[in-house]
Amino acid sequence: MHIKIGTRSSRLALWQAEHIQTCLEAGGLTSELVLIETKGDLVLDRSLAKIGSKGVFTQELEDQLRSGSIDIAVHSAKDLQSTLPPDLSIIAFTERERVNDVLVSRNTTLSLTSGQPFVVGTSSTRRVAMLRHFCPHIKVVDMRGNLQTRLRKLDDGQCDALLLAYAGVHRMHYDDLIAEYLPIEDFTPAVGQGSVAIEAADTLPIGKLNAIRQLTNHESTEGALKAERAFLRRLEGGCSIPVFALATNINDQISLTGGLIDLDGQQLLRETIVGPVAQAETIGHQLAERILGQGGDEILQAIRHQLSN
Repeated sequence: MHIKIGTRSSRLALWQAEHIQTCLEAGGLTSELVLIETKGDLVLDRSLAKIGSKGVFTQELEDQLRSGSIDIAVHSAKDLQSTLPPDLSIIAFTERERVNDVLVSRNTTLSLTSGQPFVVGTSSTRRVAMLRHFCPHIKVVDMRGNLQTRLRKLDDGQCDALLLAYAGVHRMHYDDLIAEYLPIEDFTPAVGQGSVAIEAADTLPIGKLNAIRQLTNHESTEGALKAERAFLRRLEGGCSIPVFALATNINDQISLTGGLIDLDGQQLLRETIVGPVAQAETIGHQLAERILGQGGDEILQAIRHQLSN
C-alpha cells in the first residue's frame, strides 16, 4: 500500500510530514511526500487577519485531496479551520506535544513577568491580545513567516523576542533559545496546539484510511481535540479570532478550559467544563454556549467588525 502525503514545504511542515511517513513505513506502508505551497506561505506582507482566516494554510492541500493527487494532507492541528468542507474529514491526530506557548530569544534572561519593557514578535491575534491583557508593558510587532524566517527577523533587530508554540520550537531543536514557558492558566493555547492532524477526502479507500488511522492516531489526543474543535466551531473561530481552548483527559473524563479575549485584551472570558470522553463534542458545544451567554457573542461581533475595517 502506497500513500501520497501532501505537505507545506517549510522545515516544520516537513518534520510533521516525515513523522507521519515514519509511522506509516513502520507499519509496512510505502509513501512519498508531495510539496504544496499555500496562500499563508506566499503572502507574508499582511497579517493573517487581513488575508482571511479560512483555509489560509490548507486550501491548496485540500484541492489536491479532492483531485486525488495526494491521499492525505498533513497539518498542524491548530492551523485547521473549525469547519471542514463536507467531502473532507480529519482521520487522525498524533499524540500531543507539550502545549505551552514559549518566549524565544537570544537573550534567555528575558521574562514577561519582570516588568521590563521589550519588543515581542508574533502573528497570532490570541497571543497579541493576551500580551495586552497580562503584560501591558510589552510592545508587540507583527511577525509573519516560518520559524527560521522569524528568527532571522529577531536577529535583524525587529524584536527582542518571539512568542511561539513550544511544539514547533522543540521539533526544530531550538530549545536552547527558550527564555520562558508561559503558564497555560493564563496563556491557554490555541485549539489543537501541539498535535499533527491528518486530513483526507471521503473518496479515500477504506483500506487506506483504516491503515493510516491505526498507525498514526492517538486516541486520548483525538478525544481532547474533538472537544476543543467543537468549542471553536460553535464560536465560528478562525486564525484571526482570539479563541483559546485546552482539553485534558483524566480516565474517562475530559476537562475542557476555553474562552475568548477581545483584540485589545480588555475583556477575557474563560470557563471550564468536565464530562465524559464519549461526549467530547457535546462538552465543547456546551462550553461555547456558556461563553457566548457571558458576553462572548458581543465580543465576537466587535472583533469581526474591527477585522473587516
